[in-house]
Amino acid sequence: MNTPHATSATGAESDARTTLASLDTPCLVVDAVRMERNIARLRERLDKLGVSFRPHLKTAKSVDVSRRVMMALHGPATVSTLLEAEIFAQAGITDLTYAVGIAPDKIARIAALRRAGVDIAVVVDSCEQAVAVAAGGDPAAPIPVLIEIDCDGHRSGVAPDDRALLIEIATALGSGGGATLRGVLTHAGESYSARAPSELEAAAEQERAAVVQAAEILRGAGFPVSVVSVGSTPTAHFAKNLDGVTEVRAGVFVFFDLVQAGIGACTVDDIALSVLTTVIGHQKAKGWTIVDAGWMAMSRDRGTASQAVDQGYGVVCDIHGRPLEDLIVIGANQEHGIIAPRGGTSGAGLDFPIGTRLRILPNHACATGAQHDRYHVVEGTGDAVVATWPRFSGW
Repeated sequence: MNTPHATSATGAESDARTTLASLDTPCLVVDAVRMERNIARLRERLDKLGVSFRPHLKTAKSVDVSRRVMMALHGPATVSTLLEAEIFAQAGITDLTYAVGIAPDKIARIAALRRAGVDIAVVVDSCEQAVAVAAGGDPAAPIPVLIEIDCDGHRSGVAPDDRALLIEIATALGSGGGATLRGVLTHAGESYSARAPSELEAAAEQERAAVVQAAEILRGAGFPVSVVSVGSTPTAHFAKNLDGVTEVRAGVFVFFDLVQAGIGACTVDDIALSVLTTVIGHQKAKGWTIVDAGWMAMSRDRGTASQAVDQGYGVVCDIHGRPLEDLIVIGANQEHGIIAPRGGTSGAGLDFPIGTRLRILPNHACATGAQHDRYHVVEGTGDAVVATWPRFSGW
C-alpha cells in the first residue's frame, strides 16, 4: 500500500498526535487501507480483461487521491467539470476526458487547456454540439471529440444503431477544422438499478455491445475511431468480456458507498469513506440519539430508499469504523442527524453519552464528499490521523 503523505490542507505536515477524537466534527474520514484495496481490486480485474483504465476523478476531487488511483502521473483520467480539468492539469495530469456533454460557452476553456499542453477530449451527442466544437477549436490543434452513445436509455447519447445520426455528427465535426473525431463513449447508468450479479453482467454486456456497434458503424463509413470507452463502477466489476473496448472509466469504486453495496458491487466492509460525528443529545422516549452531522454533512442523497435495504441517511459505526448493528441515521435536518434502530429492531446500544464519537457510512460518496473540503486519513481501525488531503468543489 502507498503510505499517505503527511500533508494538511495547507501543505504542512500533519501533527502526529492528531486523532479522530481531537478533530472538529462533522468531518470527512478516509480509510486508506480500504481505499488502496479497492483500487488494487479494480486494476487487477481490468488487467485480466486486457483494457486500459481511465479512472474518473469526480468522486474524490483530490490531487492526493488521484495520485493513488491513476496508472501514471499524467493520466489518463476522466473529469466531470472543467474546474476539475484545470486543477488536475495544474498538478500535471494532462491526459483527460471531460465526460459531460459540452456546452458551447465552455469551448473556450477547453481550447485554453489544449494550448497549455493538456490533451483533453470532449463529448457530444448532437450535430449542434459538433458544429460548435468544430467552429470553436483551433485548426492547428483540433479538439478531440467522443460521440456519446446511449446504451440503456438512462440519460443522454445517440442510439447505437442510429447510423444516420452517427455519421451526421462525425461529418459535422469536420465542418470547421477545429475538431477531430477520436471515438465513442458510453455510460451504463441503468446498472445502478440492478439487484443481482446476473443483472449486472447483462448491463455490462449491453454497455459493451452498444458502444462497439456504434464504433463499427462509424468505421464502416470511413471515420477513424481509436477510442471505445465504457464506464460505470458496477459494470466495471461485473463485465465478463470487453472485446472491442479500449478503455474503462469508473470513479466511486475508490471509496464505494451504501448504494454500491446495495447493488452488489461491494460489501459494507469495502466502504472507505465516512463522516465523523459527535453525539449532542437524546430523545429517549423516541429512541433517538442526536448527532451533529445533518444533511449539510451527509447530503440529502437517499439512494438506498429504492433498494432492498433502506439505509436512511447512512449506517452508523463506532469511532473505528465498525458498523453498529441495525443503527442508521433515520432523519436529517441541516445540522442535526437522528440515529435510531432500523425499523423493528430492539434499539440495543443506543445509550451513547454526550460527546461520543461515531462514524457514518454514506449513501453516495460523491454527494457526501461534496459537503467537505478535506479528507482526514486513517489506516484501518486506527484512530491516528496520518494525513489531511485537500478536496475541492465547483465547476
